[in-house]
Amino acid sequence: MSVQQSTESGESGGTEERPATGPGGTGTGGDQPAAGQEQKPEETPGAGAKPARKKRPFWQELPILLVIALLLSLGIKTFFVQAFSIPSGSMENTLQVGDRVLVDKLTPWFGAEPERGEVVVFHDPGGWLEDTAPKDDGIMGSVQKVLSTVGLMPSADEKDLIKRVIAVGGDTVECNAGSPVKVNGVALDEPYLFPGATPCDNDPVGTVTVPKGKLWVMGDHRNNSRDSRPHHNLTGDGFVPVDDVVGRAFVVAWPISDWSTLPVPDTFDKVPSRAAGALPEQAPPAPAALALAGVVPIALWRRQRSRRRSG
Repeated sequence: MSVQQSTESGESGGTEERPATGPGGTGTGGDQPAAGQEQKPEETPGAGAKPARKKRPFWQELPILLVIALLLSLGIKTFFVQAFSIPSGSMENTLQVGDRVLVDKLTPWFGAEPERGEVVVFHDPGGWLEDTAPKDDGIMGSVQKVLSTVGLMPSADEKDLIKRVIAVGGDTVECNAGSPVKVNGVALDEPYLFPGATPCDNDPVGTVTVPKGKLWVMGDHRNNSRDSRPHHNLTGDGFVPVDDVVGRAFVVAWPISDWSTLPVPDTFDKVPSRAAGALPEQAPPAPAALALAGVVPIALWRRQRSRRRSG
Protein backbone atom coordinates (compact mmCIF):
# COMPACT_ATOMS: atom_id res chain seq x y z
CA MET A 1 0.00 0.00 0.00
CA SER A 2 1.40 3.42 -0.96
CA VAL A 3 1.13 6.62 0.97
CA GLN A 4 -0.09 9.65 -0.99
CA GLN A 5 1.09 13.22 -0.52
CA SER A 6 -0.97 16.34 -1.23
CA THR A 7 -0.92 17.93 -4.68
CA GLU A 8 1.86 20.48 -5.39
CA SER A 9 0.65 24.07 -5.40
CA GLY A 10 0.70 25.74 -8.78
CA GLU A 11 0.06 22.49 -10.66
CA SER A 12 -3.34 21.77 -12.10
CA GLY A 13 -4.81 18.33 -11.61
CA GLY A 14 -3.22 15.05 -10.78
CA THR A 15 -1.24 14.01 -7.84
CA GLU A 16 2.40 13.02 -7.51
CA GLU A 17 3.26 10.00 -5.51
CA ARG A 18 6.36 10.28 -3.35
CA PRO A 19 7.92 7.76 -1.08
CA ALA A 20 7.42 8.28 2.58
CA THR A 21 10.31 9.76 4.50
CA GLY A 22 11.96 7.57 7.02
CA PRO A 23 13.79 8.61 10.13
CA GLY A 24 16.21 11.44 9.47
CA GLY A 25 14.14 12.92 6.65
CA THR A 26 15.43 10.77 3.81
CA GLY A 27 13.38 8.52 1.62
CA THR A 28 13.45 4.85 2.20
CA GLY A 29 14.47 4.46 -1.48
CA GLY A 30 17.50 6.73 -0.88
CA ASP A 31 16.53 9.15 -3.69
CA GLN A 32 16.94 12.72 -2.39
CA PRO A 33 18.13 14.11 0.93
CA ALA A 34 16.01 16.39 2.97
CA ALA A 35 16.37 20.13 2.37
CA GLY A 36 19.42 21.67 4.03
CA GLN A 37 21.08 18.34 4.77
CA GLU A 38 24.22 17.12 2.99
CA GLN A 39 24.31 13.70 1.52
CA LYS A 40 27.02 11.63 3.15
CA PRO A 41 28.37 8.44 1.67
CA GLU A 42 27.15 5.39 3.39
CA GLU A 43 29.92 3.88 5.43
CA THR A 44 30.10 0.17 5.75
CA PRO A 45 32.43 -1.11 8.42
CA GLY A 46 35.39 -2.87 6.81
CA ALA A 47 34.33 -2.12 3.21
CA GLY A 48 37.31 -0.90 1.08
CA ALA A 49 39.41 0.01 4.11
CA LYS A 50 43.07 -1.17 4.12
CA PRO A 51 44.45 -2.37 7.38
CA ALA A 52 46.93 0.08 8.88
CA ARG A 53 50.54 -1.04 8.40
CA LYS A 54 52.27 -1.52 11.67
CA LYS A 55 55.49 0.47 11.83
CA ARG A 56 58.55 -1.43 12.91
CA PRO A 57 60.48 -0.12 15.86
CA PHE A 58 63.81 1.53 15.05
CA TRP A 59 65.86 -1.21 16.70
CA GLN A 60 64.42 -3.71 14.20
CA GLU A 61 65.16 -1.52 11.17
CA LEU A 62 68.69 -0.63 12.28
CA PRO A 63 70.28 -4.00 11.34
CA ILE A 64 68.72 -3.79 7.86
CA LEU A 65 70.08 -0.28 7.36
CA LEU A 66 73.53 -1.36 8.50
CA VAL A 67 73.57 -4.30 6.09
CA ILE A 68 72.55 -2.04 3.18
CA ALA A 69 75.23 0.50 4.13
CA LEU A 70 77.91 -2.20 4.31
CA LEU A 71 76.92 -3.65 0.93
CA LEU A 72 77.06 -0.20 -0.67
CA SER A 73 80.41 0.50 0.94
CA LEU A 74 81.78 -2.84 -0.25
CA GLY A 75 80.58 -2.18 -3.80
CA ILE A 76 82.09 1.31 -3.84
CA LYS A 77 85.40 -0.03 -2.51
CA THR A 78 85.52 -2.83 -5.07
CA PHE A 79 84.59 -0.88 -8.19
CA PHE A 80 84.80 2.87 -7.58
CA VAL A 81 86.86 4.48 -4.81
CA GLN A 82 89.02 3.11 -2.01
CA ALA A 83 90.80 4.86 0.85
CA PHE A 84 94.49 4.22 1.50
CA SER A 85 96.74 5.31 4.34
CA ILE A 86 100.23 6.71 3.75
CA PRO A 87 102.65 4.57 5.80
CA SER A 88 105.99 6.28 5.06
CA GLY A 89 107.59 9.57 4.09
CA SER A 90 108.61 8.57 0.55
CA MET A 91 106.08 11.00 -0.98
CA GLU A 92 106.73 14.00 1.27
CA ASN A 93 105.82 16.79 1.12
CA THR A 94 103.06 15.91 -1.33
CA LEU A 95 101.75 13.28 1.09
CA GLN A 96 102.42 13.14 4.81
CA VAL A 97 102.64 10.04 6.97
CA GLY A 98 99.14 9.12 8.13
CA ASP A 99 97.31 10.95 5.34
CA ARG A 100 94.27 9.21 3.85
CA VAL A 101 94.02 9.39 0.07
CA LEU A 102 91.12 8.39 -2.15
CA VAL A 103 92.03 6.20 -5.10
CA ASP A 104 90.03 6.06 -8.32
CA LYS A 105 89.49 2.38 -9.18
CA LEU A 106 86.75 2.93 -11.78
CA THR A 107 88.81 4.40 -14.63
CA PRO A 108 91.01 1.31 -15.17
CA TRP A 109 87.84 -0.74 -15.72
CA PHE A 110 87.35 1.20 -18.97
CA GLY A 111 90.86 0.47 -20.23
CA ALA A 112 92.56 3.69 -19.09
CA GLU A 113 96.23 3.28 -18.19
CA PRO A 114 98.36 5.38 -15.84
CA GLU A 115 99.94 8.49 -17.32
CA ARG A 116 103.10 10.42 -16.55
CA GLY A 117 102.86 12.58 -13.46
CA GLU A 118 100.01 10.70 -11.80
CA VAL A 119 100.28 9.47 -8.22
CA VAL A 120 99.27 5.81 -8.26
CA VAL A 121 98.79 2.98 -5.78
CA PHE A 122 100.12 -0.41 -6.92
CA HIS A 123 100.74 -3.86 -5.53
CA ASP A 124 104.26 -4.81 -4.55
CA PRO A 125 105.93 -6.00 -7.79
CA GLY A 126 108.09 -8.31 -5.67
CA GLY A 127 110.51 -7.59 -2.87
CA TRP A 128 109.83 -3.86 -2.60
CA LEU A 129 108.30 -4.21 0.86
CA GLU A 130 110.82 -6.31 2.70
CA ASP A 131 110.03 -5.03 6.19
CA THR A 132 106.39 -5.53 7.09
CA ALA A 133 104.75 -4.32 10.26
CA PRO A 134 103.75 -7.06 12.75
CA LYS A 135 100.12 -8.07 12.60
CA ASP A 136 97.80 -7.10 15.41
CA ASP A 137 95.77 -10.17 16.36
CA GLY A 138 93.93 -8.39 19.16
CA ILE A 139 90.63 -6.52 19.18
CA MET A 140 91.98 -3.58 17.17
CA GLY A 141 93.34 -5.97 14.56
CA SER A 142 89.91 -7.58 14.20
CA VAL A 143 88.24 -4.18 13.92
CA GLN A 144 90.71 -3.09 11.25
CA LYS A 145 90.12 -6.30 9.30
CA VAL A 146 86.35 -5.75 9.29
CA LEU A 147 86.60 -2.08 8.35
CA SER A 148 89.20 -2.75 5.66
CA THR A 149 86.85 -5.28 4.07
CA VAL A 150 84.34 -2.52 3.35
CA GLY A 151 86.99 0.06 2.49
CA LEU A 152 86.75 2.21 5.61
CA MET A 153 90.33 1.43 6.65
CA PRO A 154 93.44 0.24 4.80
CA SER A 155 94.15 -3.45 5.06
CA ALA A 156 97.11 -4.63 7.11
CA ASP A 157 97.52 -7.65 4.81
CA GLU A 158 97.71 -5.79 1.50
CA LYS A 159 101.22 -4.88 0.35
CA ASP A 160 100.59 -1.72 -1.63
CA LEU A 161 102.85 1.22 -2.44
CA ILE A 162 102.21 4.75 -3.64
CA LYS A 163 104.58 6.61 -6.00
CA ARG A 164 104.54 9.08 -8.87
CA VAL A 165 104.63 7.80 -12.45
CA ILE A 166 107.65 9.31 -14.19
CA ALA A 167 107.64 7.33 -17.43
CA VAL A 168 105.42 4.81 -19.24
CA GLY A 169 106.09 2.00 -21.69
CA GLY A 170 108.36 3.08 -24.55
CA ASP A 171 109.79 6.12 -22.73
CA THR A 172 113.50 6.68 -22.12
CA VAL A 173 114.51 7.88 -18.65
CA GLU A 174 117.82 9.57 -17.89
CA CYS A 175 118.67 9.64 -14.18
CA ASN A 176 122.21 10.87 -13.58
CA ALA A 177 123.86 12.43 -10.55
CA GLY A 178 123.96 16.20 -10.62
CA SER A 179 121.31 16.45 -13.35
CA PRO A 180 117.54 16.68 -13.46
CA VAL A 181 115.48 13.67 -14.49
CA LYS A 182 114.92 13.58 -18.23
CA VAL A 183 112.11 11.75 -20.01
CA ASN A 184 112.45 11.35 -23.76
CA GLY A 185 115.18 13.98 -23.71
CA VAL A 186 113.15 16.64 -21.85
CA ALA A 187 114.32 17.72 -18.40
CA LEU A 188 111.58 17.69 -15.78
CA ASP A 189 110.90 20.71 -13.61
CA GLU A 190 109.91 19.06 -10.32
CA PRO A 191 108.64 21.61 -7.77
CA TYR A 192 106.94 18.79 -5.85
CA LEU A 193 110.28 17.36 -4.64
CA PHE A 194 110.96 17.39 -0.91
CA PRO A 195 112.98 20.49 0.03
CA GLY A 196 116.68 19.64 -0.16
CA ALA A 197 116.14 16.35 -2.03
CA THR A 198 118.06 15.79 -5.25
CA PRO A 199 116.45 14.31 -8.37
CA CYS A 200 118.85 11.37 -8.80
CA ASP A 201 122.06 11.95 -6.84
CA ASN A 202 121.51 9.22 -4.25
CA ASP A 203 120.47 6.52 -6.77
CA PRO A 204 121.61 7.30 -10.32
CA VAL A 205 120.75 4.64 -12.89
CA GLY A 206 121.90 6.24 -16.12
CA THR A 207 119.67 5.76 -19.16
CA VAL A 208 116.77 3.30 -18.95
CA THR A 209 114.12 2.38 -21.52
CA VAL A 210 110.78 1.38 -20.03
CA PRO A 211 109.33 -1.82 -21.56
CA LYS A 212 105.82 -1.85 -22.94
CA GLY A 213 103.20 -2.51 -20.29
CA LYS A 214 105.50 -1.28 -17.50
CA LEU A 215 105.96 1.95 -15.51
CA TRP A 216 108.91 3.79 -14.04
CA VAL A 217 107.92 5.28 -10.68
CA MET A 218 109.71 7.54 -8.18
CA GLY A 219 108.88 9.06 -4.82
CA ASP A 220 108.71 12.81 -4.29
CA HIS A 221 111.16 12.48 -1.39
CA ARG A 222 113.94 11.05 -3.57
CA ASN A 223 116.45 10.69 -0.75
CA ASN A 224 113.97 8.59 1.27
CA SER A 225 112.22 6.50 -1.35
CA ARG A 226 112.85 2.92 -2.41
CA ASP A 227 111.34 3.20 -5.87
CA SER A 228 112.34 2.07 -9.37
CA ARG A 229 115.94 3.36 -9.00
CA PRO A 230 117.35 1.14 -6.23
CA HIS A 231 115.45 -1.90 -7.47
CA HIS A 232 116.80 -1.35 -10.97
CA ASN A 233 120.34 -1.20 -9.60
CA LEU A 234 119.82 -4.38 -7.59
CA THR A 235 117.93 -6.59 -10.00
CA GLY A 236 118.18 -4.79 -13.32
CA ASP A 237 114.39 -4.33 -13.37
CA GLY A 238 112.64 -1.82 -11.11
CA PHE A 239 109.60 -1.57 -13.39
CA VAL A 240 106.00 -1.77 -12.22
CA PRO A 241 103.56 -3.78 -14.39
CA VAL A 242 100.52 -1.78 -15.40
CA ASP A 243 98.35 -4.70 -14.29
CA ASP A 244 99.59 -4.23 -10.71
CA VAL A 245 98.22 -0.68 -10.50
CA VAL A 246 95.20 -0.41 -8.19
CA GLY A 247 94.24 3.10 -9.25
CA ARG A 248 95.14 6.76 -9.26
CA ALA A 249 95.17 8.79 -6.04
CA PHE A 250 93.26 11.98 -6.79
CA VAL A 251 92.63 13.67 -3.43
CA VAL A 252 93.95 13.81 0.12
CA ALA A 253 90.76 13.32 2.14
CA TRP A 254 92.06 13.19 5.72
CA PRO A 255 93.01 14.98 7.88
CA ILE A 256 91.02 18.02 6.88
CA SER A 257 94.03 20.27 7.43
CA ASP A 258 95.92 18.38 4.66
CA TRP A 259 93.00 18.26 2.22
CA SER A 260 94.19 18.81 -1.35
CA THR A 261 93.86 17.44 -4.86
CA LEU A 262 96.64 15.58 -6.67
CA PRO A 263 96.76 16.96 -10.22
CA VAL A 264 99.34 16.12 -12.87
CA PRO A 265 102.17 18.71 -12.83
CA ASP A 266 102.46 20.89 -15.93
CA THR A 267 106.03 19.78 -16.62
CA PHE A 268 104.79 16.42 -17.94
CA ASP A 269 102.80 18.16 -20.67
CA LYS A 270 106.10 19.06 -22.34
CA VAL A 271 107.29 15.46 -22.62
CA PRO A 272 106.93 14.07 -26.16
CA SER A 273 105.41 10.67 -26.64
CA ARG A 274 108.59 9.33 -28.23
CA ALA A 275 112.27 9.74 -27.47
CA ALA A 276 113.84 12.86 -28.95
CA GLY A 277 115.42 12.22 -32.35
CA ALA A 278 113.52 9.00 -33.00
CA LEU A 279 111.93 8.73 -36.39
CA PRO A 280 108.13 8.59 -36.24
CA GLU A 281 106.57 5.35 -37.34
CA GLN A 282 104.69 5.33 -40.60
CA ALA A 283 101.10 5.23 -39.49
CA PRO A 284 98.79 3.02 -41.55
CA PRO A 285 95.99 4.80 -43.45
CA ALA A 286 92.99 5.37 -41.27
CA PRO A 287 89.84 3.40 -42.16
CA ALA A 288 87.90 6.62 -42.71
CA ALA A 289 90.51 7.89 -45.20
CA LEU A 290 90.42 4.60 -47.11
CA ALA A 291 86.64 4.67 -47.27
CA LEU A 292 86.66 8.28 -48.49
CA ALA A 293 89.24 7.50 -51.16
CA GLY A 294 87.04 4.71 -52.49
CA VAL A 295 83.74 6.58 -52.35
CA VAL A 296 84.78 9.83 -54.09
CA PRO A 297 85.50 8.30 -57.55
CA ILE A 298 82.23 6.36 -57.46
CA ALA A 299 80.28 9.48 -56.56
CA LEU A 300 81.88 11.47 -59.38
CA TRP A 301 81.19 8.67 -61.89
CA ARG A 302 77.51 8.44 -60.90
CA ARG A 303 77.13 12.22 -61.10
CA GLN A 304 78.61 12.31 -64.61
CA ARG A 305 76.38 9.44 -65.70
CA SER A 306 73.31 11.25 -64.38
CA ARG A 307 74.19 14.36 -66.38
CA ARG A 308 74.53 12.36 -69.59
CA ARG A 309 71.10 10.80 -69.10
CA SER A 310 69.48 14.15 -68.47
CA GLY A 311 71.20 15.56 -71.57
